[in-house]
Amino acid sequence: MSELKEFTLDQLSKLSTPTNLHLLISGKVYAIAKFLEDHPGGDEVLLSEAGKDASESFEDVGHSEEARTLMKQYLVGTCTQGVPKSPSIDKKPAQQASTSASNHQSGGGLGFMVPLALLAGYLSYRFYFGA
Repeated sequence: MSELKEFTLDQLSKLSTPTNLHLLISGKVYAIAKFLEDHPGGDEVLLSEAGKDASESFEDVGHSEEARTLMKQYLVGTCTQGVPKSPSIDKKPAQQASTSASNHQSGGGLGFMVPLALLAGYLSYRFYFGA
């Protein structure tokens, strides 16, 4: 394996396009553009976390050991600043990151709302048409 490059959070923030996509997870930087189509959770999840610290989101999902082993092939560097909670970052971006994280968590409820809506539609159909 080649030597790992050191990134700053500023550099990472610019690496968030589908063709040049990088994630920071636990202080390590992964170039995952080639993995977008293969990600079981879809590419939108990766794109929403691109160019920033995705450690919390990655751990919240509860990835398997297989996933953790697979990601080693995409390792390209480390982040010299660690997690973005460092004092060198002003409060406005931290507040935006917090808002983004809370929006991401509230969007998780949508996953159970779709089946619930389908069930309600089915039961309504059965009730009104007596099938």
